Amino acid sequence: MRKGAILIWLVILSSAVAALFWYNEWVYALPTPVPATYKGVSRGQKIHLKQKVSESNKPVFLHFFNPDCPCSRFNINHFKSLVKQYGNEVAFGIVVMSADKGYTAKAIQDKFDLNIPVYFDSAIAKECGVYSTPQAVILSPDNTLYYRGNYNKSRYCTEKKSNYAQIALDSLLNKSLHPIYNQAALKAYGCELPTCNK
Repeated sequence: MRKGAILIWLVILSSAVAALFWYNEWVYALPTPVPATYKGVSRGQKIHLKQKVSESNKPVFLHFFNPDCPCSRFNINHFKSLVKQYGNEVAFGIVVMSADKGYTAKAIQDKFDLNIPVYFDSAIAKECGVYSTPQAVILSPDNTLYYRGNYNKSRYCTEKKSNYAQIALDSLLNKSLHPIYNQAALKAYGCELPTCNK
């Protein structure tokens, strides 16, 4: 009798864990709802940022990050690998998109183990047309929008063929034809701004 009860309890517990995992996979596979007040920003449009992100004539790569968003946390290692690979050719920055919870630039830099600029200005997201995290924005040296979208089809950034942000970066740096992206690259997935709803 006792073994049967334990077995039933383990089956229920395993089912609950599997259901929770499946639900999380399903929720984060859905596109982020477009806000009613969203104003689109087209590729090639001039981006006017209040602060100067790069002092040099380099492309700019902005990583929109929310410390409370699981999807943002999943791609930290991928973003770090991009900084290490392209750091000499590209000016990188992190734009923290989170309600004021006491995060500091140093805390974010420590989380990423990177010494790159950290911005807490939500107006940057609006200017670039970003409404979810994580998102990548690449600006050409003349401050026009070159790419805004996802890092990868996989939320863990493990599919090399769909490294969309890296493909865009390579295209810009090599001055090659602009890649044609599918919806998985350009439709926002992840956590809604600013409250990390999903």
